Amino acid sequence: MNTPQAPFLEQVRGRLIVSVQADAGDPLDDSRILAAIARAVVRGGASALRACQPANIAAIRAAVDVPVIGLIKKNFPDSPVFITPTLADARAVAAAGCAVIALDATLRPRPGGETLAWIVGELRKTTPALLMADIATLADGLTAAALGFEIISSTLSGYTAETAGRDPDRPDYDLIEALVRETGSRTAVIAEGRIWRPEEARRLLDLGAHAVVVGTAITRPGSITRRFAGSLARPHNPDF
Repeated sequence: MNTPQAPFLEQVRGRLIVSVQADAGDPLDDSRILAAIARAVVRGGASALRACQPANIAAIRAAVDVPVIGLIKKNFPDSPVFITPTLADARAVAAAGCAVIALDATLRPRPGGETLAWIVGELRKTTPALLMADIATLADGLTAAALGFEIISSTLSGYTAETAGRDPDRPDYDLIEALVRETGSRTAVIAEGRIWRPEEARRLLDLGAHAVVVGTAITRPGSITRRFAGSLARPHNPDF
């Protein structure tokens, strides 16, 4: 079922995509563990997965029979872009057999002077995989749509210098609504980022999102635990 092109978009339409990732040093940062989590969330109803780093992608693809959105995370001293920053990284994701390649598509400078337009052009020559633009602003989304990305995702809203002040506990409904209005006729708009509750995911679909990606609220027990622990550490309200 890891087929690219239109079948992917039909398979995820109106459904949940789950991001199965772990930061370096996290106890879950093990390909076997992530593959087990992938099997669990697919059993729970995930229509597709989002996975990071070639070894983890390979393990997850071997464990499940749903499409995988692949990416690589790297830090570079000359650029803030870290999601599939270079053409070489994108090609590595393509080689892993992903249905979709996710790239940072913000307007920020990329490592080594590479440009997003050039990377997209080169990928079109060598892979049939769909391209997913991880963006932070409407301007990012408009640029990605003009470059021909099949998918635009709100992944980076709140995680760039320009958007750092956005509510960390609330999805960017306004951005999704604007993206659907301005690019929805040309691209599939996928909602991702700061989605903690099922009703939030439902609202995003109602706003026109093609699908919804949820990661931390499902697959990162450390982050979920910190939310509970932080809430309990706040002063007690005797009127509750």
